[in-house]
Formats: sequence, C-alpha cells, structure tokens
Amino acid sequence: MKNPVNPRLLFVVAACALLASTARAQDESGVSATASGGNGTADGAKSDAAEMAKKLANPIGALISVPFQNNFDWGAGSTGDGFQYKLNLQPIIPFSLNQDWLLISRTVLPFVYQEKISGTSSQSGLADTVQSFFLSPVKPTRSGWIWGAGPALLLPTATETELGAEKWGAGPTIVVLKQQNGWTVGALANHVWSFAGDSARDEVSATYLQPFVSFTMKRAMTFTLNTESTYDWHNKQWTVPLNLMVQQLLKVGKQPVALTVGGRYYADKPDGGPDWGLRFAVILLFPK
Repeated sequence: MKNPVNPRLLFVVAACALLASTARAQDESGVSATASGGNGTADGAKSDAAEMAKKLANPIGALISVPFQNNFDWGAGSTGDGFQYKLNLQPIIPFSLNQDWLLISRTVLPFVYQEKISGTSSQSGLADTVQSFFLSPVKPTRSGWIWGAGPALLLPTATETELGAEKWGAGPTIVVLKQQNGWTVGALANHVWSFAGDSARDEVSATYLQPFVSFTMKRAMTFTLNTESTYDWHNKQWTVPLNLMVQQLLKVGKQPVALTVGGRYYADKPDGGPDWGLRFAVILLFPK
C-alpha cells in the first residue's frame, strides 16, 4: 500500500506554484500597470522590483518593512503531538543619522498559541520581545561587505508563564553580509544574558545564530536557505531549525508586498521540541 501524500507538503508545493504563477503574471503585465508605458518602462519597473527584493534580503537594508511571519510547528511536547502557532510581528525601520551612518531598529514581537507542549493544556498570548539596534555604514566596504552592530534587548512581555522567561536581558548583536550578482550571503548573531526579573526562573544565557544564503531573480523572486539556531548555555541545548523558503515581491495597487512560503526541519532540538514546521509571511514594504 502506498504511503499517503502529506497534506502539509502539498501546501508548500501549492503555495510555491502560486507564487511562481504570480511572478509570471506580474512579469507579463510589466509589473503592475507600468507596461502601458512601453518596454522600457516595464523593464525599469522589473528592475526596481528586483532591487527592492535585493534590499529585502538584507536584514539591515535601507528599507522600511513590516513582516507578519506565521510559523506552524508540529511534533512537540512530551507526547510528540504538540502544536505551536507563532505570529512574529517584525518591523524593521532604518533611521538616517547623517550621510555616512544608519541606525536600524529590528523588533521581534511574537504572539503564540500552543497546545500539548506544556503538559496537556494550551496557552495563548504574547511571548517575550527581542529588540535590536544596528549601527551601520550607509555604504558597503571597499570589498563589498555590509555590516551592522549594536545592542539586543530581551523584554519580558509574555502574558503567560509558559510563553516567556520572565527576565530582562541584554547583549551584543551583529550582522555581516555581501550581495553580488543576485546572491546574498551572510550571518546575523546575538547573545543575551539576563540581568533582572523573577529570581525563581532560570537565568538566560542564549546565543542566536542565523547564517543565510539567498538568490534573487530578475522577476523579484528570492530563494533562501537559512538556519535560526539558538544555543541555551544554561541547559547546554541546541535548537537548530533549517528553513527553505521562496519569496515573491509584487504590488497590491500601489503597495509593494512580499509573500513568503517555506518549510522547516529541526536538525537538533531539546527534549519536547518540534520535528518540523511551515512558514507563511506577508511583508509590507515602504520604500523611501
């Protein structure tokens, strides 16, 4: 008897096909209504879209973006049938300090619903917020590298005990990347130590590592492979999700929007961690 097709895999394949068909439709129409101005205008519009997609691939690009990132994870909890949904609101806002320097604010505010992860009950509400600031040069280095560094702050915004550490934390964060011929290669990292909060809860000492590689096509479609790994120094445990995603930039009226879909496999995890998951994101873009 043949194994049934996994419906979650079908979701990823169908979503990727939808993004691809959207890309073709955008391309055939000259990226929105600009095709009416002739091939030169259409080519310019596609070039602008590809350039915006390239900026979006840069975590500290000079582009205001507001991602609504939906994450679905299965196979968690002591029984292996736990589920978690996490909506990350992740606004990235660059501020121009002068002609040479930018200050980029990067916020991760999660809303979580989970069941059968902490016992057999379910919880929902806000989790802890991570707020980062990057000081970054406006221009890349002579060799083409882009970098930014600054502080990362852990804010105890969780509304349920099971959803947060109930600790205030801080530490350094850094991002380094290079973009060339459609490729973006780099890594983002931070380390956070707790310094205040509920004394009955475990201290926080966690390293976050996000190496990434992506390729942006002329149709403003981007393929990305990354890992969003965390090492818990207190419990000496890795969590290593591997993400493979495809993203398409398009316009809804005059509003640039990026749609992202992908799958995730956990190469390493603590006891009770999930096995795999899916991601779907809607990103609103506000070019200057």
